[in-house]
Amino acid sequence: MTLKWTQVCLLEEILPNTGCCALYNQMQIAIFRVDSSEQLYAVQNYDPLGEANVLSRGIVGDVNGELVVASPLYKHHYSLKTGKCLEDETVQIQTYPIRVENGRVELGTVSSH
Repeated sequence: MTLKWTQVCLLEEILPNTGCCALYNQMQIAIFRVDSSEQLYAVQNYDPLGEANVLSRGIVGDVNGELVVASPLYKHHYSLKTGKCLEDETVQIQTYPIRVENGRVELGTVSSH
């Protein structure tokens, strides 16, 4: 199993401690840049509890040592590492591999080749 990497934007286009939305394989993906580093997280943009594509507009923070995004709708917190909802353990969002290569933000998908 290998990852195929696809460029979605430049690192400089994402301000520190904010998120942005990228269309990737016909899906909206929320990308978050933590601090001024190259520490990035990618999760689905769709909030399953609020039933809307809004997570990229959420606030990044820390809840008991867990890096999260708070949904702008109902303020539920989703782990940026695992996708689990802190308030409802039955809810989880999809996370995606992400990296920075030469200033380019790239998302990874599993390739069978």
